[in-house]
Amino acid sequence: MRDRSGLARPTGCGLCGIESLAEALRPLRPVESELRVDADAIRAALRDFSLHQNMNRKGHALHGAAFCRPGQNPILREDVGRHNALDKLAGALAHGGMAADGGLVVLSSRVSIEMVQKAAVMGVPVIVAMSAPTALAVRACEAAAMTLVAVARADSFEAFPHPERICNSLSGRSYRRAEGGGDASAHELRRSP
Repeated sequence: MRDRSGLARPTGCGLCGIESLAEALRPLRPVESELRVDADAIRAALRDFSLHQNMNRKGHALHGAAFCRPGQNPILREDVGRHNALDKLAGALAHGGMAADGGLVVLSSRVSIEMVQKAAVMGVPVIVAMSAPTALAVRACEAAAMTLVAVARADSFEAFPHPERICNSLSGRSYRRAEGGGDASAHELRRSP
């Protein structure tokens, strides 16, 4: 990647070297995918993510990004930088000739606009994050027709834009519009009492 001066830019957030806010907030092409994900598949992806994050299990300080398809082992990449982990995953998918529109990406980190921009370029229809998104990330997912699942845990998660991709076929659990939280478009899955 080269900036305006012609110098190579490092991987990372993608904001270093830009000259305007408009350049940072460039419009995203809508992600086209017919993917529907069962809430149990999200829970399985979270479980598999933890099982396959081998380097973090040793160092306890690495971010991870994984591409998951139901019934398959995840493709997971790790790095000390959350952006670098996603960059490595994008490279692994490209190297393997794999399209991202048939699966979801699981992130160990918070979701910022730069992470959404990268996932949109990859063609990812669903992002699942263990942490919270920024408001700008939620708006970017809405504009790019991407589903954002955040604050994801084994027993709960919140779905922000385009929750229709998440199938509610869980026994003993309910999927409902979240109360409060500052975003009226958020939905929440919680284990029923």
